[in-house]
Amino acid sequence: MKLLNLEFTRIAHDTFKIKGSKVIYTDPFKVMNRDEADIVLLSHEHFDHLSLDDLHKVIYPGTTIVASPLCRDGLKTVKVKETRFLDPGGKITVGKVEIEAVPAYNVNKFSRAGKKHFIRKRTRAWDLYSPWMVRRVYYAGDTDFIPEMKNIAVDIALLPVSGTYVMTAEEAAQAALAIHPKIAVPMHYAAIVGSETDATRFKSLVKHCQVEIV
Repeated sequence: MKLLNLEFTRIAHDTFKIKGSKVIYTDPFKVMNRDEADIVLLSHEHFDHLSLDDLHKVIYPGTTIVASPLCRDGLKTVKVKETRFLDPGGKITVGKVEIEAVPAYNVNKFSRAGKKHFIRKRTRAWDLYSPWMVRRVYYAGDTDFIPEMKNIAVDIALLPVSGTYVMTAEEAAQAALAIHPKIAVPMHYAAIVGSETDATRFKSLVKHCQVEIV
């Protein structure tokens, strides 16, 4: 689907192929076809975000991986052009694409023991900017609605909506209001948890910007 001047393909769960001046994959999971990504973004180390089987389907010797330091151990055997690890606030430029790591974490989602957040505060999302494309894209990763979102200014926001480990559709609608993108896209459903109903519920709740279910 064409969103502004970028081509978005949702593969599954939180996995998107974003095509502009570079081919970018986010958290490859349940990838069916082989591809060659210029950039792969890995938000954290959980199996549905750092899947080596799926990662190997989209990397080639020219790929740059930009990942959370939480992925360091899982990527030890992966051979690509470059692997960079960013904490929140860290920035890197790959070609003409600027990538900034921003916070992503849980505030009200807990494990069954009730003592541990699923997503720790060190985990990060990604904010992408390319002067050639003149677009900013926010990939939220696994997160709740957090105060830092009020400081994010983007054209396109990719937001999780399934609940359980991430924002519910209602919380994601609050996040969209705080971020105020031109376009919001729901993700994190119909794979591990959640369904298409969560995506359509999110779309029905968001009134201030365009919502596209990719």
